[in-house]
Amino acid sequence: MSGFKLSKDEMKKIGSAVKKAESKTSGEIATAIIKESYNYAIYELIFAVIVGFLYFVIMMFFSGSIEQLLQGKFWDYSVNYLIMFYGFSTFIVITIFYFIGNISSIDRLIVPKKILIQKVQERATRYFMESGVYNTKDRTGILIFISIMERRVELLADSGINEKIPKEKWQSIVDDIIKGIKQNEIALHLTNSIKECGDLLAEHFPIQADDKNELTDDIDILEK
Repeated sequence: MSGFKLSKDEMKKIGSAVKKAESKTSGEIATAIIKESYNYAIYELIFAVIVGFLYFVIMMFFSGSIEQLLQGKFWDYSVNYLIMFYGFSTFIVITIFYFIGNISSIDRLIVPKKILIQKVQERATRYFMESGVYNTKDRTGILIFISIMERRVELLADSGINEKIPKEKWQSIVDDIIKGIKQNEIALHLTNSIKECGDLLAEHFPIQADDKNELTDDIDILEK
C-alpha cells in the first residue's frame, strides 16, 4: 500500500462523481487522500530498540560460544572484540528493524490504534480548515478524508449539515470506503460513496437557483 497512487482516469471519475452529486444539492463535497497522516518515527524507533534489546539479552546466553569463535578468528583476541561484536550487531539489528517498522502493515501493529485514530482526525481537521470546507456560504460543506496507511476515513461535515443530519448517518459510507482501501479498490468505493453523500445532502439541501460551486471537484492528493 505504500506505493498507492490513483490513475488519472480514476481521479477524473472521482471529480466527475463530485460534480454530479453536487448538481442536485447546495451542499459542497470535498475529497482528499494521503499516504499517512503522521510520521510515526518515534514508535518505529521504540519498536526497533525493544527488538535490539531482546536480541542483546538472548545473545548473552551464547557469549561463551561467540567468544570462542572470535578467538579462532583473531590471533590477538581481547575481550574488547566481544564488546565490539555485541555493540555493532545490536546496532545493526536496531537499524534493520527500524526500517522494517516503516512497512505499513507493521506500522499498524506497533502504533497504538488510539494514536492512529487521533492522528488521522487531527490531519483531517487541519485540511478541513485549510481547504475552506468550513467556510462555504451556507456552512454546508463536507470532507471525505482518506488516510491509506492507517486505513482510516474521516467524514467531516460543517455546522449547517450537522444541524440536520446526524453523524451516524455517515457511518455506512465511511465503512464502505474503508472496505475499498482494504480491497485496493478505493476509486470505485469512493465514487459510490460520493453519490450516496449527494443523495443524502439533496434530501436536506436541495439545489438553489443561485447555487455556486465553491470548492474544487477534484480529489486532493496530499503529501503530508
